[in-house]
Amino acid sequence: MKLHLAQNANQNLITGYGAGYIAINCQRYEQNLIVTPSEIVNDWLVKTEVDDAALNMVLGLAPQIVLIGTGKSIHFPKAAVLKGLIAARIGYEIMDTPAACRTYNILIAEGRKVAAALIIA
Repeated sequence: MKLHLAQNANQNLITGYGAGYIAINCQRYEQNLIVTPSEIVNDWLVKTEVDDAALNMVLGLAPQIVLIGTGKSIHFPKAAVLKGLIAARIGYEIMDTPAACRTYNILIAEGRKVAAALIIA
């Protein structure tokens, strides 16, 4: 699916996604990644399940909210894995990757400090 927004404002926007890729500012990525309005971490080493080490990478970016896109369907991380986000008072949502891509763009348009941790679907 191709997404369009009226303004970029020098932020990382998700401009498309599909089977095996996510496009950020029209650049295609084919590996799991973390995206914020100002950074792209394209070495997010997650296979299929989000673990403590994976979320520690997200915590280092200090977002207000984290969107965890778990691929084609929703796979909730173990509750113990989410304790770091809760302790840091960072909101989070678990959703499939396409929904996380769409929600990310909405939140940055609102000026939110969001990180999307995305498993490529």
